[in-house]
Amino acid sequence: MALLSVKNVTRRFGGIVALDDVSLDVGEGEIVGLIGPNGAGKTTAFNVITRLYTPDSGEVIFDGEDLLRDSVHQIVRRRISRTFQNVALFPTMTVLENVLVGAHSTLGFRGEAEARAEALGALGDLDLVKVALRPAAGLPFGTLKRIEIARALVSRPRLLLLDEPAGGLNHEEVGTLGGLIKKLRADYDLTILLVEHHMNLVMSVSDQVHVLDFGRKIAEGAPNEVRQNPAVIQAYLGADDAAA
Repeated sequence: MALLSVKNVTRRFGGIVALDDVSLDVGEGEIVGLIGPNGAGKTTAFNVITRLYTPDSGEVIFDGEDLLRDSVHQIVRRRISRTFQNVALFPTMTVLENVLVGAHSTLGFRGEAEARAEALGALGDLDLVKVALRPAAGLPFGTLKRIEIARALVSRPRLLLLDEPAGGLNHEEVGTLGGLIKKLRADYDLTILLVEHHMNLVMSVSDQVHVLDFGRKIAEGAPNEVRQNPAVIQAYLGADDAAA
């Protein structure tokens, strides 16, 4: 049974159908890529899974239980964590304090020493210890992305949703990120759902890939299958370029 199962989910915003009868499964321990052109519905799917949006129809099942019965604040207690396409940190707080927010979401304030140890451990895994006591404001965008990942990790997730973690990174940094994502899966016993525009990253780390276009799923399968799918090529390049 899939750890996460999205079943026939539709989400509308007025006359715009952001998700149109979308289904996808994420098996335990997998890294699954969710790709598509801008406006395809990828972040909307993340927002439905994490209960920021309620779908107009469909189901979201996590570990055999209906997530749509939960409120937003209960999702992290289900051991689901995420990062955001647009970085959402507290700029005047230190890097360590930002990461501690994630630890407090599950440990509360009763286990402060344990939370601090876990936060420092996550910062170490993401090569961030050297900036732990600096305010988040003014740090490079790629560093802010890694801080968000550290904050998500210390909430002890089983499912980690990464929303464009390669945003703002150069080619070398993207290559390093691919190895890091695989390492975090192993070290933290994670299942990962990854939204990313950087195709080489997605194809190099994913076990399965799902493709959205205008809110509908147009393809799924192993990375090599998806890469060669004519519908996927057309969605990214357009009909004329795909034919050429």
